[in-house]
Amino acid sequence: MNHIRSSTVKTLPQLVLASSVIDRLRGVAYAALRNEPEIAEQLLAEIERADVVPPESMPTNVVAIGNWVTYQDMASRSIRTIQLVLPHEAHPASQRVSVVSPIGAALIGLSVGQVMDWHLSDQRVRQLIVINVSSDLM
Repeated sequence: MNHIRSSTVKTLPQLVLASSVIDRLRGVAYAALRNEPEIAEQLLAEIERADVVPPESMPTNVVAIGNWVTYQDMASRSIRTIQLVLPHEAHPASQRVSVVSPIGAALIGLSVGQVMDWHLSDQRVRQLIVINVSSDLM
């Protein structure tokens, strides 16, 4: 899990995750270690550094499993809305994106307005900003 340089750890945005999903997120990350080791390691690192709160204390402006998230790619300025889901629920054509994907692992736990590096499968790194989070499609 040393893919994050120590010099960048200080600048990573704070994450918030509900205690009710921690075990499930760890489970899907561990299950993905064989086929998607870099993404799985990134997700595990994000889980470990997150502030864990009771589900009833989870802020509504934080990206969580099941939420619809609108984000902007800072380089291309393109804006996209997706629903963050568990791997077995993913369906990209319906904008349902797995948490065990480069964008899913980057978004989980972020709040509206936060900026995060997004590690693309071709080794490029882009930045994204969370614009909106909703429990319903906007």
